[in-house]
Amino acid sequence: MVRVKRGTTSNKTRKNVLKQVKGYRFNRSNKEREARVAIAHAGNHAFAHRRKKKGNFRRLFTIRINASLRALGTTYSKFIDALHKQNIELNRKVLSQIAQESPESFKRIISKVTK
Repeated sequence: MVRVKRGTTSNKTRKNVLKQVKGYRFNRSNKEREARVAIAHAGNHAFAHRRKKKGNFRRLFTIRINASLRALGTTYSKFIDALHKQNIELNRKVLSQIAQESPESFKRIISKVTK
């Protein structure tokens, strides 16, 4: 049977692993074993924080809407309650964009909801 030397394959794998951890600090950036651990942890954090990011943005939207509403004399909870009662389906992202970019339109929405 023919002898297979695996130096090229393992070097290629090692090079790819080290390319992924370029810029990491300490041993993680130049030792393969440490690099593999760092990649695994980074992947776990990236997965978890992609989910967390959605909640963070929702909180930001809520804060922006509430700030605009307070300036116009009402509160977030009353406004959202009125939206639900009138079956107006605007999500918080759109509402915060409207509140930030065109306050006149946002005033019209509030006046329509809080009759």
